Amino acid sequence: MTLPGPFGTPSRLTAAVIAAVAVLGVALLGAGLAQTGTGELRIPASGTTTLLRLLVLTGLAVSIGETTGRRLAGAGPRPRALAAPAALLAAAASAALLLLFTAVSGLSPVVVYGLREGRLLLATANACVLAALCAASRRPGLAALPLAVAVGAEAMRAHPETAPLLGTCLTLVHLTAACLWTGTLLYVLRTMRLRDGGRDVLVRYARMAAWVYAALAVTGTVSTLRKLPLDAVLNTAYGRILLVKLALFGGASLLALAARGRMRSGADARSPARVEVAVLGAIVLVSALLTVVPDPHGIVP
Repeated sequence: MTLPGPFGTPSRLTAAVIAAVAVLGVALLGAGLAQTGTGELRIPASGTTTLLRLLVLTGLAVSIGETTGRRLAGAGPRPRALAAPAALLAAAASAALLLLFTAVSGLSPVVVYGLREGRLLLATANACVLAALCAASRRPGLAALPLAVAVGAEAMRAHPETAPLLGTCLTLVHLTAACLWTGTLLYVLRTMRLRDGGRDVLVRYARMAAWVYAALAVTGTVSTLRKLPLDAVLNTAYGRILLVKLALFGGASLLALAARGRMRSGADARSPARVEVAVLGAIVLVSALLTVVPDPHGIVP
């Protein structure tokens, strides 16, 4: 008889390995494939940068989701805490991005630390370390403040243009909402699995998720209209990847509606919710790609 390992049955282990290989392949090759035939300049170390950006976003989502999910879980057993290691993962990835930036630019670390990009990456790394310490303490809710600082630094880093205030605010709300949707749903599902039910937790999450979804839809639409020229949708890497993200977002929306419908009818909503969180993970990967490819402004005549 074969005993299940940490991934469950052998079939689940195989699925996990295939998924990991697929994620790694998309992260390392996705930006280059999206730029095929666009004539855009290749971004140095785009694959490594995408992978590190994915780790940052994943760490933030898991940490923020658990910090919020603990409030929604109420009384009862809770799953093993992942906020601290996830925050440390985001911190390590931010530090690696700083080292990568130093290597690619050819500048000395002292000069890089003085640049806007370097300062913001350092701020993200330090904030995530502090969040990990708070999450591992007796008052894990205190991690919310340094996590907010990390998200703010990421939003500022994404908008180096001359007048970044509007773009930074939009990204701040969008990234926070994305982390809440993805990370909190993951924590809720883990809690429900531990309690073999826990429908009340999913109900409380669904109430919050409606506002999170609205914030994502509004900020995503405004950001797209602001950043992506209509004639650059199909002939730029940014536009092509954004179309994939929109398709995934539509799929996640349908799955969320299916889960909500099952929940209202009293049926088990965990099945569509599990697929939903997997699709949301794919959206995080695609979002990491969007942070690496060239800005579409100024490319199309």
